[in-house]
Amino acid sequence: MAKQSITLKIAGKSYQLNIEREKEEVYRLAEREVNNYLAQIKQRNIKDWNDQDYLSITALQFAIANVGMRQSREVDSEDLRQLEKIGTEIDTYLNDLKG
Repeated sequence: MAKQSITLKIAGKSYQLNIEREKEEVYRLAEREVNNYLAQIKQRNIKDWNDQDYLSITALQFAIANVGMRQSREVDSEDLRQLEKIGTEIDTYLNDLKG
């Protein structure tokens, strides 16, 4: 895959990255989301907090969202397994009725 160099600016600091060309939009959207969320948190003006504190809470919030999505997928996977089991049971029941 073709690589390209991009610069992302997070919390006022620039970061040079080499990424797959097809993923640039994802990186740009992520950059925007981080900066937007960081700005929202900084508006709270928490006493004695510095940029590292605000960035840490921003990272924590994204990690919580990530864990939540993974857990919801696991539940969905379990639901699919249960549906497959019920489907198999229905097939077995219908085949028994035919026989």
